[in-house]
Formats: sequence, C-alpha cells, structure tokens
Amino acid sequence: MTQNTPKNNPASNASRRTAMICAAAVAGMVGLTYASVPLYRIFCQVTGYGGTPNNAEAAPEQILTREMTVRFDASVARGLAWEFAPAQGPQTLKVGEVGLAFFRAKNLSDTPLTGTASFNVMPAKAGIYFSKIACFCFSEQRLAAGQEVDMPVQYFIDPSIDEDENMHDVKTITLSYTFHLTHPKVAGAINP
Repeated sequence: MTQNTPKNNPASNASRRTAMICAAAVAGMVGLTYASVPLYRIFCQVTGYGGTPNNAEAAPEQILTREMTVRFDASVARGLAWEFAPAQGPQTLKVGEVGLAFFRAKNLSDTPLTGTASFNVMPAKAGIYFSKIACFCFSEQRLAAGQEVDMPVQYFIDPSIDEDENMHDVKTITLSYTFHLTHPKVAGAINP
C-alpha cells in the first residue's frame, strides 16, 4: 500500500495552488485600487465620460452658425472656508467660438488656504464636446487670508457636436466647478 507524502498529496497541491491564486488576486485588487483613480481620470478626460470636459491646445478653425448657451455653476466642498461663484450669467456663443468666463473666489478665513477645483459638464453626454483651452482648474489655487480673485476659463464647444445625432437636442450646457481644500490639516480649515 502506498502512502501519499505531503509532496505527492493531490489535495495538498490543489490547496497550495488555490492559496497562491487567491493571494495573486488580492495583490492584483490592491494594485488596481491604487491605480483606479488616475486611470479613471485619464479615461474620463479622453472619452468625456461622466461629463468630463476635454483639454485643448487651441480653438478649432471652424465656427458653425449653431448657437448654444453655456451656464455656469460653482460650489465649495465642506471644509474650505471660501466663497466661490460665477462672475457672470449664461453665455450664448456659436459652436466652435471661444468663450471666456470668470469665477470669483474669496478666502473667508484669517489664514491662507489652497484649493483644487473638480469639474464636470451637464448633460454628461456633452462632456466629450466641451473643451477648455485655459482653466484655473489645471492647478492648485492659493488665496491669502481675505483675498478675492477672479479666475478665468477659456473654452469652446467642438464643432463635431453637430455630426452627433444624439446631441441635436442639446441647446444648453452647464459647466460646474467645486473647490476642495487641498491640505485639510491647516489652520482656518473648517472641520467636516
């Protein structure tokens, strides 16, 4: 009668293989967790998914007769002692034409605070056609105590929107920004 030694035991080998597969799966999931935010951000910027506007180097050469209205929305995330609002009302411009809008921010605290803006476009399906040439959202914004500034965004609606039958019903696009506290453990920050 032959006895299975630990090296030859099929059940033991299967258990080891299962344990190694589980460990590799856990390691892969941890790696994907750390990579998910940057990968998702890149995906959204490339595809316009979720209303993420595109970034552009320059305005398009073509300007269409089709007009669209761009509305502006602004908010401040909990924890940042700022006022933040659009400095003007809606703008109507031709598709392909460059628009310039300003947002006004004011630090309400008695210490300098740094914020970063997140943004999106509504309706979400218009995100791929909304492009920003210059924007305050590309970098952190630091405001001294009580400082008030106007922050510009230069944008256009890509003329290829006219070729998308799914976009023919869109007459108004809303560009929305939310400022978040960049370094939450500073004096002057509001505790959530």
